[in-house]
Amino acid sequence: MINTHAKLTLLSIIIASLFSSSVLYAEAKNKYSRYVDSQGEITFPEGFQTSMVHLGSWYVPEGDASGFHDVYTEKESVKAFRKTGEFPDGATLVKVLRESSSGGYTTGANVNYATSEIKQWFVMVKDAKQHFPGNSQWGDGWGWALFKPSNTDQNVVKDYTADCLGCHIPARDQDWVYTEAYPLLRPE
Repeated sequence: MINTHAKLTLLSIIIASLFSSSVLYAEAKNKYSRYVDSQGEITFPEGFQTSMVHLGSWYVPEGDASGFHDVYTEKESVKAFRKTGEFPDGATLVKVLRESSSGGYTTGANVNYATSEIKQWFVMVKDAKQHFPGNSQWGDGWGWALFKPSNTDQNVVKDYTADCLGCHIPARDQDWVYTEAYPLLRPE
């Protein structure tokens, strides 16, 4: 037989658990993106390479952006894109830019491959509902971020129109995203 004190303790635990669960549910339901705070600051998506799906890769042979560009997004964003042809509000795209090297292999000479040295990460968060008007890191339907290996706690983008948009102008008609290298987005 459970005494009165134990019953009250158990009841308190149950009520606290239910309250905690409902608060967490409400926060998750109302949260725009787990990588964006209430002020529109985009945070580095820790662990994205194992929690997201790989959309595809680019290889840039020369210049400041040379190397392998591997792009990731959420599985749910892929499903939505396949249905609608658009990324859903809150979808996150992460591009990791790695150094490359080459060598002779049985498959051929001068075979290029990605190394473990990371140059930087680009992050875009879909903003179809314009959650952060007036924030210079947000516009044209996206939040824009750039993180350097020396400090993943700081988005170095100050003004997306000056820092990011120039590279995306050729993809303007594709919602600013070069989707041709992402076979996972094509409907089955």
